[in-house]
Amino acid sequence: MMTPDGIGAMLREIREAAGLTREEQALLLQKARADAWFDPENLKRWETERRLPVPRWHPLLAVVYGRSEEEVTRAVAVSRRWRRQQRASGGEKEDGTVKRRQFLGAAAVAAGVGALPGIAEAHEGINTALSGADSGELTYLEGAFERHRGGYRGRPPAEVLTHMRADLDLLREVLGRPYPARSRAELARTAAGISGLVAIIQHDRGEQRDSHGWFTTAARAARESGDRHMLAWILARHAMVPLNYGAPRAAAELAGQARAEAGQTPTAAAALGAAVAARALAAAGEHEGAFEAVADARAIAEHLDAAQTADTWFGYPQQKHHVHLSQAYTLMGRTREAYTEQESALALTRSPSVMTRALLAMDTAMCLSADGDSTGAVDKAVDVWQQLPEAYRVGLVRSRAYALHETLSGSAYARLGEALAG
Repeated sequence: MMTPDGIGAMLREIREAAGLTREEQALLLQKARADAWFDPENLKRWETERRLPVPRWHPLLAVVYGRSEEEVTRAVAVSRRWRRQQRASGGEKEDGTVKRRQFLGAAAVAAGVGALPGIAEAHEGINTALSGADSGELTYLEGAFERHRGGYRGRPPAEVLTHMRADLDLLREVLGRPYPARSRAELARTAAGISGLVAIIQHDRGEQRDSHGWFTTAARAARESGDRHMLAWILARHAMVPLNYGAPRAAAELAGQARAEAGQTPTAAAALGAAVAARALAAAGEHEGAFEAVADARAIAEHLDAAQTADTWFGYPQQKHHVHLSQAYTLMGRTREAYTEQESALALTRSPSVMTRALLAMDTAMCLSADGDSTGAVDKAVDVWQQLPEAYRVGLVRSRAYALHETLSGSAYARLGEALAG
């Protein structure tokens, strides 16, 4: 139960009086933050008082909701007193049956993470249990998840992972403490999201085994949280590991699971699941199924709202849509459609997107090879490879370049091989 004079009631009443959904209100908050991503789920937690906005959010709420900062702070204080009274009277009981749980299971110890010491230890600790934290640390971790989910923004994968190190250490500590049972699902969801982000980065770095381990952790945390949208997203992203590293049928199986979890509601996870399924089926030679999945991805993408198309790792913006379809059509040998998707993707790609541009160029080179222009293909690939910063010449881009290399022969084969070996 919430207090009628608290922050939750204030935020909900103002929003409803304006006739806005939570997603629409979240967009207003995002706009007020100079388009920095704002998660509608965060607003839901505040309105239901499952979380209370910490002081750094008070000025933003005052501006967007048309209240003074003092009014916002006072409403938060009222809600906090109410929660303390409820706990004191037994209104909020701790679940004594909540025990420490293993998330990694058979994969309890992940493979190393290259030259980034400490990440593997953080992974092991996160998998040790999901048992609790104080509200301040929970709030901080939710903010960390929101901050990291924005993507690379022009930074190399290893640099992003290094910046996450301190937050991973905190998450590991948090998961070993008791906390109110009502907070458990939110903590599990945060653990799922952060673990999923690490898995993506390890995938891009070429650390396949470690990526699988982190995705396994993320999926177990998502199931613990009960958030099927999160689980669908994790399964779809997990499918990209076998897809990009030579196991398309395993990828199709994971993508199918993602689509089942996503259900019929048009969400970013549902669109991603369909797009990855299209790529996996195309790579496996099942072109009829791939065409059907492409059609599904298009249909879902047309019905996504602004929150679902946010340009983050959890969103499905049009740029990502075209990138996925470029790869699906390339794998099917449908070069005309692939070229169109590549042009559309590049038109929407922001300049710092080094990896995305490189992958699209490799798709173009693959299409040139399929069209019989091996010289044009190797010219394109070598040019991209030589201009690529050293930090990106690993993992996913290298895998895509080697896939192209296998389609070539003669002098073109030798020339690209020499560039990749240099």
